[in-house]
Amino acid sequence: MQSGDGKTRDLVSTIPGSGWDFNMSRHRYHEIERPYGPHYTVYNRRFMACCFDKIDTEEGYWLLRQKAAVLHTGELPLQFKGPDAEALLNKLFTKDITKAKVGRCGYGLACYEDGGLITDGVFLRIAQDCFWHVQADGDFYGWARAHSIGMDVEISDPQINVSQVQGPTAMQILEAASDDGMPEPFGYFGIAKVKFGGQEVIITRTGYTNELGWEFYTEQHHNVNALWQHLTEKGAPFGISLFGLDSMHIRRIEAGILNAGSDFNRFTNPFEVGLGKFVDMDKPNFIGKAALEKAPRKVRLTGVTCLGGEPHIGGEIKSGDQSIGAITAGAHSPYLKQGIGIALMHKSGNPEGLEVTIECTDGTLHPGKLASLPLYDKQAEIPRGKRVMIPTRD
Repeated sequence: MQSGDGKTRDLVSTIPGSGWDFNMSRHRYHEIERPYGPHYTVYNRRFMACCFDKIDTEEGYWLLRQKAAVLHTGELPLQFKGPDAEALLNKLFTKDITKAKVGRCGYGLACYEDGGLITDGVFLRIAQDCFWHVQADGDFYGWARAHSIGMDVEISDPQINVSQVQGPTAMQILEAASDDGMPEPFGYFGIAKVKFGGQEVIITRTGYTNELGWEFYTEQHHNVNALWQHLTEKGAPFGISLFGLDSMHIRRIEAGILNAGSDFNRFTNPFEVGLGKFVDMDKPNFIGKAALEKAPRKVRLTGVTCLGGEPHIGGEIKSGDQSIGAITAGAHSPYLKQGIGIALMHKSGNPEGLEVTIECTDGTLHPGKLASLPLYDKQAEIPRGKRVMIPTRD
């Protein structure tokens, strides 16, 4: 039985005592988050804060839109190192990895043999023979190991935690926190090494919000308390603060950023969920290519808006009396002042603006419309630094 009835949910909390919590990992910033009353989801067997008792979800959303918000994520970086690292990832990913240059990031999407999606994530080309793949939730490590047999590549867990700094003041914080000022060059999907209070840290110009931002990678040798103190001191004039995944969830729906396992899964191919641009069908071979050559190409995933309620995850979308799709992600947008969501339609071809009824968290159907994703900033100019958009609150 899946969780998520729209009324309650099950999250992880810290309680006194010892006992059964094997195969779950606290991230390096766990003790820093503890005073705020975190409630965690388990993601890649790691804890990631959904919300905090002392940080309001809507306030966290506005922090992200107006200043800068930090999320310590549950993403799992895997390291691929060796002469065949590139060849293995080119086999596993639908995109042509051979075109990635050292010092650049890319988007890695992996399929099963039948073209169904496994997971996605950002990969970093650290060196010619070394990559980090920061995977979303999903069974990728065993899959990669199984397909590396006979290849000269080592796949390992480098024990790295990924944190996101996102929002309009994020680059000002980076410039203030870096001992040597703003790294150059540091374009969209770039990689840089900076010193934060004397500690060298790898950062990337990436994020899960479509806001201006960057991510930093905390390795085992880093002094976490000193690193966090440095970042928060330098970021204080620019409004830096923690927020939870619930706040980020609203923005990622607005931006049309998908979540592995819910917005897409093993039953959907990349084309059906609008990720076809990340499939290079002209490269010699990759797992799932033969199936994708014959697979449906038309997009079934869409956005939805709903003035009267918040779309319920798993809820039906109806046109008249006919069910035509289901909600995969839903929230209330404080900026758009309405319910928003992502939906997987049963068939392609439903036009933008189609008037529908949407099952919402109050258990009833509300009028809504189908909407193209992203819901605004259609060319993703905000995260590229080409457009400044800081909304005001009414």
